[in-house]
Amino acid sequence: MKVQKVGGNMRKGFGTIINKNSSMTISEIDAILESMKEYKEPIHQLKDPHPFSRLMIKEITKEIDVATIHMKELFHDVGNGGELSLEILHENIFPTIKQAAKIPHLYHLFYELNEKDEYTYRHTICVGIIATMIGKWLNLPPKDLNDLTLGATLHDIGKAKISTEILHKPGKLTKEEYDEMKLHTIYGYELLKNIDSINENVALIALQHHEREDGKGYPLGLAGHQISYLSKIVAVADVFHAMSSERVYHRASPFYAVMKQMQNDAFGKLDPNIVLTFMNKIMNSLVGKRVLLTDQSVGTILMIDPYDPIRCLIQTDERLIDLRYSQSIQIEKVLEEV
Repeated sequence: MKVQKVGGNMRKGFGTIINKNSSMTISEIDAILESMKEYKEPIHQLKDPHPFSRLMIKEITKEIDVATIHMKELFHDVGNGGELSLEILHENIFPTIKQAAKIPHLYHLFYELNEKDEYTYRHTICVGIIATMIGKWLNLPPKDLNDLTLGATLHDIGKAKISTEILHKPGKLTKEEYDEMKLHTIYGYELLKNIDSINENVALIALQHHEREDGKGYPLGLAGHQISYLSKIVAVADVFHAMSSERVYHRASPFYAVMKQMQNDAFGKLDPNIVLTFMNKIMNSLVGKRVLLTDQSVGTILMIDPYDPIRCLIQTDERLIDLRYSQSIQIEKVLEEV
């Protein structure tokens, strides 16, 4: 067995790895390697800590497809001057979002949701799912969580007022077109604030989800505490899903690139507490999952470092790799369940 340099927060025993706030000793490394040799099951058959089957993910994917159709109809109604149907949201969209938010395997779920032509409408559903998950992880009160789900699902409703030529343009937008696109935040805010049954928290999400901590966002250039907390959560969900998705003019970024960008954005653009909570929860949900590395080898995530969750411990058929010490190797893709 070849062993790539490892180190970090582990104690002996493949089946009983626990955190430790110091570097590994040679004896600890040897103990891990010996226990791996004695382990009877192949590494890729580690027990999934989350009781969600591939079949369940397939089923919720079908429901998201249906919810996306309803969202498309809702966008078209608003774009044609009609009223926003909260009944459609509550009966045909929210139940799916709340159900999907219980599934921690975010990447396995979204593998099924990359049809480029439907991106605008699927994006709203997926941001609703991701934001709801984050809200639960942050222990939001029920009222705030409901506002978050509604606001996240409707964060881009203002795009219903943007011309289809700009909204579905296959190439890069001109400056003038981009300036028009940015107005969707204001259009959405003005629409939602005039609906009696929707409170200001929801309207602010539509207005502020592109604002940034450093004041370099839009439409108002707000910074820090000027941005509502729920808007900050939706900003994280929005960025994550946009980077992870295939679009007509944008290929999905590799896993490591998405997570690295999220990590970088935690220092200036996005709320660091929200981002770090999100990253740790996502990475922990992937423990025991198979991944494709940038050197094209396949391995299984064994353990996450809470201080640097992207650079985790991975077992391949031939190597034990600690990504903190292997700067040239990163996670290219989380593999689908077999």
